[in-house]
Amino acid sequence: MRQILWGLFKKIVIADNCAIYANDIFLNYNDYNSSTLVLGSIFFAFQIYGDFSGYSDIAIGTARLFGFNLMQNFSFPYFSRDIAEFWRRWHISLSTWFRDYLYIPLGGSRGGAKTKIRNTFIIFIVSGFWHGANWTFIIWGALNAFYFLPLLLLNKNRKNMEFTTHTSALNGFINFFKIIFTFSLTCFAWIFFRAESLKQAVDYIANLFTKTIVLKPEVLPIKIIIVLCSFIFIEWKNRHKKHVLANINEKYNTLLRWGLYYIIIFSIILLADEKQDFIYFQF
Repeated sequence: MRQILWGLFKKIVIADNCAIYANDIFLNYNDYNSSTLVLGSIFFAFQIYGDFSGYSDIAIGTARLFGFNLMQNFSFPYFSRDIAEFWRRWHISLSTWFRDYLYIPLGGSRGGAKTKIRNTFIIFIVSGFWHGANWTFIIWGALNAFYFLPLLLLNKNRKNMEFTTHTSALNGFINFFKIIFTFSLTCFAWIFFRAESLKQAVDYIANLFTKTIVLKPEVLPIKIIIVLCSFIFIEWKNRHKKHVLANINEKYNTLLRWGLYYIIIFSIILLADEKQDFIYFQF
């Protein structure tokens, strides 16, 4: 039940609220400055994460009620330090399926550079096509292939996903920079995924670099910004677990535990806004 509750929180509080502003910014991108367009891509990044991972948490939690154990599908992907780690943390069931039934049969990473490049582009472009027969999804897949290839060719695509609890200040700063850089690349690629057409995606990106650069976005919903920052902090503090509420019985007494449950439930009730269908259902 705890995983279902957290999945509902991610869907209703995070995804649905971010969708309101992401939809507005992507629909009216010609009316906003560059910083607002950046914020629009960030809102969509959390919309799709809250939607996809929230749906997965609800499904996994429901299956456990009936005695079935499903694999973890999202493992805090926005804390990834490079794009290879991101794809080991994002939509794990789909990524694993493509790896086992497409990438490896094609030869995987064996062979020369040409074989690696070919196989990487095939698997990412097919992944894009799986989401829809639209050039936006194809470009999204190809862009992720470009991101992934340098790591593959330099044999840096198999890093340990474990987070080090105790690290030096320098290593902590380096990891923080890597996380921000990887998240920025991901948000840029999400523009193609979200756009209704290739023209809209290209125009959105053109405006991103040619519109007036103003540090203060024209759309700045303080309530949602606070909720997002709190959400990121909570996920970061629990990044070593399968989901935020896992093993909570071991950390908190009954009073604190139920207090946390009520806070989440009331947040879902109070912050529920316009009902949004699961993006997941489109695929």
